[in-house]
Amino acid sequence: MLALDNVVVLDLTRILTGPFCTMMLADFGAEVIKIEPPQGDDTRRWGPPFVHGESAYYLSVNRNKQSIILDFREEAERALFLDMVREADVVVENYRPGTMARWGLDYDHLKAVNPQIIVASISGFGATGPGSTRPGYDVVAQAMSGLMAVTGDGTGPMKAGFSVGDIGAGMWAAYGIMVALWARARTGEGQWIDTSLYEALISWQTYLAGNYFATGEEPRPLGSAHPNIAPYQALKARDGHLVVACGNDVLWAKMVEACAIPFGDDPKFRTNADRIIHRDELIARLEREVFPARSVQEWLRILSEAGIPAAPIQSFADIFADPQVRAREMVESVEHPTAGAIRQLGIPVKLSGTPGEIRRPPPLLDEHRDEILKRFRGPR
Repeated sequence: MLALDNVVVLDLTRILTGPFCTMMLADFGAEVIKIEPPQGDDTRRWGPPFVHGESAYYLSVNRNKQSIILDFREEAERALFLDMVREADVVVENYRPGTMARWGLDYDHLKAVNPQIIVASISGFGATGPGSTRPGYDVVAQAMSGLMAVTGDGTGPMKAGFSVGDIGAGMWAAYGIMVALWARARTGEGQWIDTSLYEALISWQTYLAGNYFATGEEPRPLGSAHPNIAPYQALKARDGHLVVACGNDVLWAKMVEACAIPFGDDPKFRTNADRIIHRDELIARLEREVFPARSVQEWLRILSEAGIPAAPIQSFADIFADPQVRAREMVESVEHPTAGAIRQLGIPVKLSGTPGEIRRPPPLLDEHRDEILKRFRGPR
């Protein structure tokens, strides 16, 4: 048994944020029907790389789904969609606000067909407010949310290494859907969920926003460092970098002893508050007087033996060779009809009673049309 067995999701999304949301639901058993325009999800053509003609990007976020083409410019196709809505539980869409209304497929119209329907809309900036019509691109949300203001080393604006706005909004939408399903089980009523890339990234500011609210001071980019803890960042050793997470004064005392830090008893570095105030001097001295003496691997052994959190900075090759990654089943393989055996990232949340499962590969365009039509319209 899968936790979301019998939950039917009509997925109108494309690119990344919506497909990630619906993949989360599909991994736990929801029947996700990916409804694509005639040209298909844009990411089917995004590449290279391609795997036997299939976009690696598309393959990464569309497993456990079925595909059918519907052209909403055609009245008959919109009518078919409404037939599907009558039997569905959830609709997810990430069109620009107003698009679904122009087709007569917005929440109010869908609710008239199925009062229990849950509709989740993901956009760049939300469905209301003066910025609602802005295009929903991840780099735009990263810029406006403050993420690019605090990322990097101060040499210039820098975005995160992958599309955290898209992924974050997709996760919030999946969370909202689960809350709405829970509420519907008690009230019998569906509802509309409205979230955005902009709000997802703002909501993740947490302690940075808290620091700003407390002081009025703009946070600044600190590279790999933490604004409230030191040393808590990458440090340069003889042959590369490692990360050290010295999260409290007890760990600092252990680090001073294990690493034979010659200035460890300096009052300027006694408490975490002292180390934050004198962060620049502390890091400069650690990287000049301490860490160049040994290799990354030597420091990792010393720090580990002393109980101080530390880690190598891993490449993708390192990640996917890590025994912990294998033990946690974070890479799985599924057979695709044209690409062959493809690797997929595993499911990161493990449930003891109803775990998720990768059951089918990402679908070919319109691959399941016949069975979907039969399911929602019966035999012709």
